[in-house]
Parts: sequence; C-alpha cells; structure tokens
Amino acid sequence: MEVKIGVLHTPREIVLESALTPAEVEQVVADALKSVDGQLSLADDKGRKVIVPANLIAYVEIAQADVRRVGFAGG
Repeated sequence: MEVKIGVLHTPREIVLESALTPAEVEQVVADALKSVDGQLSLADDKGRKVIVPANLIAYVEIAQADVRRVGFAGG
C-alpha cells in the first residue's frame, strides 16, 4: 500500500510503501488520532519507521501502490 501523510505547516507530504492492508493502516491512524498526545507510527517495506505527532496530521491518503511500467510506445 502507498500511504501519503500530510503534515501541518509542511509543504511536502510523507510517502511510504507499507505491507499493511488499507484497513490496518486506517486502524493505526484512527488509534493515533484518538489520543490527545498520540503519535502515528508506520514502518515501510524497507524497515524505516515514520513517526508523526497526531495533532500535526493534516490528512492520510491510502492507495494501492502504482505498478511502474517500463517500455516504449510504438507508433
């Protein structure tokens, strides 16, 4: 899954590939937002961990990872 996290007062979003299902990512985000001083913690496919304070999350976008196609168009 591709997960994009928008952070308040930050022009760039955080993008990571996660092995979690969309429902699991949604649950992790919901749990983080429930707590007053919570934090969203997600790990990507490469083992890197992203931690964002829940009160600074602007949005979270969950989507299927793009399959990158390599090739040439004939015309």
